[in-house]
Amino acid sequence: MPHRLGLGDTARPTHPSAPIDVAVAPALRPMGRWTDAALRNTLTDALARNLGPLGAHCIHELWMRGEIGLNVNAALERLWKCAAESIPDWLPMRHIEWLPLVYRVAGSCRARASGRSNIYLVLLDYHDGDAGDPFGLYVGMSHYSPAQRFDQHKAGIRAAGSVLRRGLEVLTGPTQHLQHIARAEAERIEVHLAELLRAEGLRVQGGH
Repeated sequence: MPHRLGLGDTARPTHPSAPIDVAVAPALRPMGRWTDAALRNTLTDALARNLGPLGAHCIHELWMRGEIGLNVNAALERLWKCAAESIPDWLPMRHIEWLPLVYRVAGSCRARASGRSNIYLVLLDYHDGDAGDPFGLYVGMSHYSPAQRFDQHKAGIRAAGSVLRRGLEVLTGPTQHLQHIARAEAERIEVHLAELLRAEGLRVQGGH
């Protein structure tokens, strides 16, 4: 059962004594050993002081622990209102229930050589479909950055139809470790990652 954290609670728990490096990759979960109370208190402080990176890590850690979607979306909305310019690009703009799963699956994929290719994930919108999952994923690879490639898709440049029609945003966090890798490795991982995500029951496009 996920712990339901109210952002308006007034308890003031003790903060961990060691500060975190807010530049660290979200997959490393620098707040992983913090208590829920410390996370809630630090998030409240980050919102009050307009600290985008710190707030992003607080939200991310709660998300990875299974925090309910309404609370995550409320925290995201507040952070975007007060600190939009400083929020790291790995923090999604909306709650996705299976994001922790994507981090775990993508984290199992490792490149054996560096190069100029990048693996990227795009969140797809299926709210107009059946009563199933309202979101899906596109798995791709490119020598462009994930953000550049997403913009190309949306502009119709060598675009995948699913991204052109349904692409919402790039999910950069789960694949940060799969940037600047060898093309052969990217081709292998693109296929493998798509297969793994499909095997977990997600709606996946691309991966070829």
